[in-house]
Amino acid sequence: MKAVNAPASATILRAVTVPLDTSHAATGRRDDGDQFGSRSGHGVNDPHPAGVRTVPLQILVAEDHQIVRQGIRAILERYGFQVVCEAANGREAVRLAQAHSPDVAILDLSMPQLNGLDAAREILQSHSPPAIILLTMHVEEHQIVDALRAGIRGYVIKTQASGDLINAIREVVAGGWYLSPGAYSIVVDAYLAGRNAPSDRLTLRERQVLQLVAEGHTTKEIAGILNLSVKTAESHRSQIMEKLEIHDTAGLVRYAIRRGLIQP
Repeated sequence: MKAVNAPASATILRAVTVPLDTSHAATGRRDDGDQFGSRSGHGVNDPHPAGVRTVPLQILVAEDHQIVRQGIRAILERYGFQVVCEAANGREAVRLAQAHSPDVAILDLSMPQLNGLDAAREILQSHSPPAIILLTMHVEEHQIVDALRAGIRGYVIKTQASGDLINAIREVVAGGWYLSPGAYSIVVDAYLAGRNAPSDRLTLRERQVLQLVAEGHTTKEIAGILNLSVKTAESHRSQIMEKLEIHDTAGLVRYAIRRGLIQP
């Protein structure tokens, strides 16, 4: 994928001097302006010479392993970014994104209670959503395609060097897209082979229920977590089994693992 030239004003990071490396990853920018231009103090229209912003980008980091979160924070702060909040699960990430309105949200794909993909879907429904980057070990075709369809602008594989994440942040904030090399090659291979990944048969609420079932929660616990009646939670579970043609909990767990909703 060839990068599309963006306006000079898209260069908005104050402290980041790492050059954007487009030789090893897929990038692309829109030429119709930055989606964050209307955010007070956070857009490409900031009145500053050469279009360079004077405040650091504010970032949310969501990752269920504390030691990994600390490592990500250290990397980001080394390059001049400000980590305004951290989340240990997808539900907390949604709440914090709504409360802090960060410029960028970096989400792990596999998180408890709500996976990163569905958390991103909820975050993107807000009035002024951040650019979202998935940071994950998963490189399955359907997960990458689902992420792009959902409006996620960056897909970074954890096995890459830290510079890959920094380049992804720069690209998505400029209004573009970024795929790590491994993810990019999978998407290109699928396109060249003429494969069209099917859409998920489940609704957002059904996926939430499925993940909680696969994590071992009872119907009563699921109802409490999602603020539903027990009857409604049980109805969702029945609909999931019918749609997927799976009739036991073990089968639902295996499906959730294949879809990346939980870790094996």
